[in-house]
Amino acid sequence: MKVIAVILLISASFFSTQAQVSPTPIQLSEALELAQKANQQIRLAKIDEQIAGANLKQTEAIWLPQLNLSYTAMNTNNPLNAFGFKLQQANVTAADFNPALLNNPGATPNYLTQLSLQQPIVNMDMLYMRKAAEKQTEVLSLQTKRTVEAVKLQVTQVYLNLQFLYAAEAVTKTALTTIQSIYSFTKNRFDQGLMQKSDLLNVEVQVKNAETQLNDIQSKIASASDQLGLLMNQPKGIVYATNTFVLALPTTMVKTIPTDRSDFKAMETGLGIYDIAIKGTKMSWLPRLNAFANYQLNDKKALGFNAGSYFAGVQLSWDILKGNQTKNKAATQIIEKSKLKEQYNSRLDQEQVALQTALRNLKDAQYKYRQLQKSIEQAEEALRILQNRYQQGLVSTNDILLAQTQLSQQKLMQAEAKLAEYSAINYYDFLTTVQ
Repeated sequence: MKVIAVILLISASFFSTQAQVSPTPIQLSEALELAQKANQQIRLAKIDEQIAGANLKQTEAIWLPQLNLSYTAMNTNNPLNAFGFKLQQANVTAADFNPALLNNPGATPNYLTQLSLQQPIVNMDMLYMRKAAEKQTEVLSLQTKRTVEAVKLQVTQVYLNLQFLYAAEAVTKTALTTIQSIYSFTKNRFDQGLMQKSDLLNVEVQVKNAETQLNDIQSKIASASDQLGLLMNQPKGIVYATNTFVLALPTTMVKTIPTDRSDFKAMETGLGIYDIAIKGTKMSWLPRLNAFANYQLNDKKALGFNAGSYFAGVQLSWDILKGNQTKNKAATQIIEKSKLKEQYNSRLDQEQVALQTALRNLKDAQYKYRQLQKSIEQAEEALRILQNRYQQGLVSTNDILLAQTQLSQQKLMQAEAKLAEYSAINYYDFLTTVQ
């Protein structure tokens, strides 16, 4: 029993220490810097950008030579191939023309060492394919930039939510302190027989409600900290504390979505890729000009390099008719380009509506904040008057509790209004950010 008691004592001490760990303070600029360096969404976008760059390097094959070295061991009793092996080996004698030997040559080995070279000269369709790959790297670069801006939006919003939760925690703690003081006064009067038990029970209920609300807020602070840590790609389980900051609007407000925003520029570049691809498809109708060369060493013994020979040439090839494949491919690309254009226009309209909504939300939040400021002043004065009258026994417990609840609600609503204002500004910045 003593051992169990010691273990329980140590466990209680450990959990008490864990509960008392203070939050880690972090500024918004620090959070944004960490997210830009380590955020997984940004990392994935940069990897896609690297893949596009690697694909672009692959298109260098349109003008670089291709060289292949091979070593092949063969054995045959096929009359034609057997005689051909001897010719390639420069090993033909008069006896090899014996009809009996020509018809039944027996097993004839050949060891072939071959070096092949292919050199592209003119391939217009491949040239346009490379131009399209270059444009694709631009698209991925612009998408990466927009991903960085989106992560900034997310980090700022989570930081704002965390700041609101700390404000709500402060309001709830103040309300709990006030209710506890009311409880102490009511308990003292109840012990003196000046208050009914129902009054004391009502205050106790309010104390429990405030404690529960405070616990819920603290749990939400931990969850919001986890979200912030995830965006920054930091270890889990850290509770962050925000620093109060002001998110202000730019001096010059815009009311239309800028089309030079990175995501719209990416879509415009994508339309340009389709133009290049369509031209490339049409260019595939043109002839292709390529050079080739081959050098061989043939021997009847393994690892022998006896008879050498070469051939080289230039090939002009022309796909005159491919079953309407090229024509239909170009038609498909034109339709796909039209679809992307419609998506661009639709996206622009949606973002314009979102911008107008953000501006309205901003205006409404600012108005609500000013109105609540007046309401809070009135609620504080009403609570002060009721507290004085309550101590004199002139008002009921329900009246004082209702006044306290009303004040707390007004303060929470004001904090929500400030969160809504900053959220609208944050979203406005995201919608109007340009390169």
